[in-house]
Amino acid sequence: MIAPAFWQTGRGPWPHVLAPVAALVAHCTARRLARPGWRAPVPVICCGNATVGGAGKTTLALDLGQRIAGRGLAVHFLSRGHGGTIRGPHRVDPARDPARMVGDEPLLLAGLAPTWIGADRAETARAAIAAGADVLVMDDGLQNSTLVKTTTLLVIDGARGFGNGRVLPAGPLREPVAAAAARATAAVLIGADAAGALARLPPSLPILRAHLVADAAARALAGVRVLAFAGIAHPEKFYATLAQAGAVIVARRGFPDHHRFRARELAALEAEAARLGARPVTTPKDAVRLPPVLRERVAVAGVGLAWTDPAVLEAALDLWLA
Repeated sequence: MIAPAFWQTGRGPWPHVLAPVAALVAHCTARRLARPGWRAPVPVICCGNATVGGAGKTTLALDLGQRIAGRGLAVHFLSRGHGGTIRGPHRVDPARDPARMVGDEPLLLAGLAPTWIGADRAETARAAIAAGADVLVMDDGLQNSTLVKTTTLLVIDGARGFGNGRVLPAGPLREPVAAAAARATAAVLIGADAAGALARLPPSLPILRAHLVADAAARALAGVRVLAFAGIAHPEKFYATLAQAGAVIVARRGFPDHHRFRARELAALEAEAARLGARPVTTPKDAVRLPPVLRERVAVAGVGLAWTDPAVLEAALDLWLA
């Protein structure tokens, strides 16, 4: 889906018209979260958010996974496998599992460490622990109650914050901000707080700050004419990354989040790029959804996190992994 404009602006009648439905959604979420979950014998770090769409959860999970693995611990990722057909528990095999079966984010995570998908996070966690996991990192799952988290990180996209502050479908929130913040160990703000998100959080909640930086593949496109296409929640973040890296963007083509590209769409993109004398470029998340033969002809540009104070993060990890 493509988010309606009123989710961010709050303007128009729909936020008010949909308020009763939003209240019901919030009530149902709260009831579900009140159920007890299974407590794992290893640390469980959840990278979640209060809103739908891309706040940077997977990017954060990958960053933490690298840091934890660097400490000599066996980190395993847990994901629901959004967009896939397998209910799990299933260990993702990036060499054999297509995105249509396991989802796109799990394939990215599996490139770093063992990754498990499953609707029941507790059942999936047990499988990962049996396979040797010392630490579990959840990509999403803030509103899932089946597995007890030892650390909960509330991920916030600084550009969009919490939108109009209303719960689905009146706004982009999965639950009220206060409810999500009450369960959080800390908030991770990615980018400048352009939407005033921090003002909605309790003053006692620790804030970790970071911003997105282009990876080496993106930086290699400096001075190159590109046609940028992406099927992610906020394609404009991808375009900004390319611009930051110095790429010359001659065309932008956005698709809905988790979009499954059709052959005719891909052919049209290639033809347009050729006509413009540009190189097609997309995100790592989109690349895993492309046919292998086309993947070889498309540049892939990603991002990483640059922390405002890495020492604070490492000190926090000392506590979270204790």
